[in-house]
Amino acid sequence: MELHGTELLQLTGLLAAMGALLALAPVLRVPYPILLVVGGLGIAFVPGLPRFELPPDVVLLAILPPLLYSAAFFTSIRDVRQNVRAIGALSIGVVAATMVAVAAVAHWAIEGLPWSAAFVLGAIVSPTDPIAATSIASRLGVPRRVISVVEGESLVNDATALVFFRTAVVATVAGTFSLWEASTRLVLNAVAGIAIGLAVGFVIRQVRRKVHDPPTEITIALLTGYLAYLPAAALGVSGVLAAVASGLYMGWYTPELTTPQVRLQGNAFWSILTYVVNAILFSLVGLQLPSVLDGIHGWSWSELLGAAAAVCGTVIVVRLLLTVPFAYVPPALLGMHRRGDPAPWREGLIVGWSGLRGAVSLAAALAIPLSTAAGAPFPDRELIVFLAFSVILATLVLQGLSLPLLIRALRVEDDGGAAYEESKARLRAAQAGLARVEELASEDWVREDTAERVRGGYRFRIDRFSERFGKGDGSVEERSQAYQRLRHELLRAEQDAVVELRRNGVISDDVMHRVLRDIALEDVRLDAR
Repeated sequence: MELHGTELLQLTGLLAAMGALLALAPVLRVPYPILLVVGGLGIAFVPGLPRFELPPDVVLLAILPPLLYSAAFFTSIRDVRQNVRAIGALSIGVVAATMVAVAAVAHWAIEGLPWSAAFVLGAIVSPTDPIAATSIASRLGVPRRVISVVEGESLVNDATALVFFRTAVVATVAGTFSLWEASTRLVLNAVAGIAIGLAVGFVIRQVRRKVHDPPTEITIALLTGYLAYLPAAALGVSGVLAAVASGLYMGWYTPELTTPQVRLQGNAFWSILTYVVNAILFSLVGLQLPSVLDGIHGWSWSELLGAAAAVCGTVIVVRLLLTVPFAYVPPALLGMHRRGDPAPWREGLIVGWSGLRGAVSLAAALAIPLSTAAGAPFPDRELIVFLAFSVILATLVLQGLSLPLLIRALRVEDDGGAAYEESKARLRAAQAGLARVEELASEDWVREDTAERVRGGYRFRIDRFSERFGKGDGSVEERSQAYQRLRHELLRAEQDAVVELRRNGVISDDVMHRVLRDIALEDVRLDAR
């Protein structure tokens, strides 16, 4: 397809607007998904712009697999295991309850909406999207276990909701429904999807043992999500759980397979990829509204807004009603709080209010068939798409913007668990390094003065991190912060000197980049900011 001058200018303007919104997000302290959805919504109504349509296969087959894989890869299996009851209750119980409640309310509020179509709508709006919620919670210092529950839930509830969605669509298209068949399909799809994901992860692990080239290893990692998702989808089982299972498997074993160079490049790659893909995805969500509205006929604005309010209210209230009481059920049915926490209900309320909907719901809505098996139009398809979009917009904007206010009002603070564990890890690493120095001190190639300098460095680090466990008066930490501040200033001077050499033509750009990389690596190892 050849683009003409006007279309190229429109595309340039759209990309510039996206860039401006991304730049404004940290300034306004608004999570970028919310700003991009709202911005895309505003841009969509600019006169003269073409309609942007997001094919559902682009999300379900092209975008979703790597996002699911990366989210699972960086998820702590230990955190998932500790919060398995919470994740199970939210990703299965709350999803199912939300689907049923939305179906009942929609059938009651919308005259002539059949039960089958109502259940399709309920399945579409039942899964959550954690990106905006977790970015807010992380920035405001919410306890790590709350973020773990929200992230872990999102890894599973997409699969649960999509299975419910396919079941409801099949029932609507065929005109028949079997509860036993639907339940059996849910279990088989989940088990088969997980099995495929683990099998793919095992094969990829064996392949990566033989590969020692950073670009190749990172490319294989990128393809892993697709290699798990696509075969599962082709067999009619859960591709979402397949991608998640492969990501969890590789996340556990990858540290044994990679070199420091691959680890550094891989982390940077996944960070940029997920950010860019999500930015594009949320922008396209906002740009969909004109196309959605074009398909609705025979409804007044009051009827549309009334139906949207009823469905959105049901989605939000049902999650709160089912999530918050779990915080009181011993022995912590949600698995979120620990014994001795003063107010576990606060964490339950935050988890309940973090139920934002996103691109998966929109993709599922757009994937609704146009007609039934009898050749009749799918009942109220356009209205279902509109209501799904309304839920996405309402939860992202209303709950997303108010979540920081709720967190501050509840005075929920970071429990310090992550910082404690990091200090423990750094202390143990320093102790291991010092022990290894003593083992190698007798080797001919280890000079005594060199070994003594290394011992001094490790002893200083041990004293420093020991202070964080109440050992010492804090003077070692104060000295460390002063030293690191000095190192930052010196490294900045080194960087300026190297750039000046390139500017004067003394060194090439290639040499400059190599030296600056080493300076940057040394700089990021310092934790004083």
